[in-house]
Order: sequence, then C-alpha cells, then structure tokens
Amino acid sequence: MAIYVVMEPPGRTEAADATIFVRDGFSWLAFLVAPLWLAWHRLWIEAALAFVAMGLISVLGQWLGLDWAGSALSLLVSLYIGLEGQGLRLAALRRRGWHEWGVIEADNPDEADIRQTLDAEALADEPAPLPRIVPEASLARPAQIGLTLGLSHTPGKA
Repeated sequence: MAIYVVMEPPGRTEAADATIFVRDGFSWLAFLVAPLWLAWHRLWIEAALAFVAMGLISVLGQWLGLDWAGSALSLLVSLYIGLEGQGLRLAALRRRGWHEWGVIEADNPDEADIRQTLDAEALADEPAPLPRIVPEASLARPAQIGLTLGLSHTPGKA
C-alpha cells in the first residue's frame, strides 16, 4: 500500500475536485525526466534549477574530459528529483496556502479519495468534546506552612 498526503486548498472549499492526493515515495517519472516532471507540476523554479544544474554538470564533465563523471553527476540530480520530487511538490503547495488534511494509506488515488471522504464524514459525525471543568481558584486550599520532608528550607524555622 502507498501513503498519500491529502492537501486541501486555501479557504476550505467543499468542491470534490479541490483536494489533491500526493503519493509519498519514489517517483520513476520524476527520475527519468526530472525537469519536465517538475514543470508539469508547476514547479518552475525547481525545473529551471534542475535543467541548469544538469546542463552545467554535463558541460563541465565534457570540458574536463570526464564524460562519465558528468553523466554520473547528472544522474545524481535525477535521483534526487526522483526521491524528493513529491516533497518539493508538497512544499510548493504549502507556500501557495494549501494545508495538510492528513495522511491516507491506500492502493491508488481513487481508493485514497474514498477513504478520505469516509474519514471526513466520520469526523463530522463525532460529537463536540466536552468543555473542560476547571475549579475556581478561590475555593482552593491555602498553602500549608510547616514541616516539610526533604532538602527544602521553610523560612522562619531553624
């Protein structure tokens, strides 16, 4: 089973399509085509940085005569995007004002949607918590002055 982070838009609209389910874990598509995957998810700055980093690493590797090192380092950038791409996506949603509803464990996004809907209905049906009863301070016992056990010192006593 996969873990999905449920993100709700700012303003908490009740539209069914407003909720986004972001799968937590490695993304093969992000690994294979990192800058395009980032651009597809509207992570423009991250996509530009990944594109520039991969290009500079490849050019630097060719300029130094280490073609294999440039390719390996570009592969590391792709691996990073594959591992952390979903986290970058969640961070971008939080910057845009989205908030996290919770985490759902499901096999696919459709099942995650069903589970989230059922959990939201169950939370809505729960009764409100009882108010906390706090005793009134004027009814409290006065502080006791006298013999104490331990290493504490009572002023006025020898």
